[in-house]
Amino acid sequence: MDPAPTVYLLAGLPGSGKTTYANTLRRRGVVRLSVDEQVIAAHGRLGKDYPETEHLALLRPITDAVRRQLATLVQNGQSVVLDHGLGTKAERDAYKDLVTRHGGRWRLIHFPVARAELLRRLAVRNDDAESGLISPEVLDWIAEHSEEPVGEGEELPDSDLRPDC
Repeated sequence: MDPAPTVYLLAGLPGSGKTTYANTLRRRGVVRLSVDEQVIAAHGRLGKDYPETEHLALLRPITDAVRRQLATLVQNGQSVVLDHGLGTKAERDAYKDLVTRHGGRWRLIHFPVARAELLRRLAVRNDDAESGLISPEVLDWIAEHSEEPVGEGEELPDSDLRPDC
């Protein structure tokens, strides 16, 4: 049995089911770190409390704090699910390195979902007063600046944890 904590790194666009999956793992005892929730706590909701143009600048200090939290949790032997999109290979590689350097092992879980389904899910989510707004234009911008994981050790969500959003 491997005593190293597992860190679940989630890769997928907004609306792909990452949070549903992360919450299922949380209910099973895995610590959940949510970048979006920390951004909302610090700055409010994207598209409601601050404009989309400010998002990247507001995101950096939050992701830096999450990296520190993640390192501490892994060093303390805690398994963690990182509820964040991890849209680029460089970002995924940096988290993999961080996890490994602090004594953990990683699993890269990929959430491929068709654009039409993402738009359907986001339309429902955009009605939620607690979430930020992700317009079709923002979704397209995120998709254009994202890289699908290929040959990075990625896997699909476990069937018993797969979201049916």
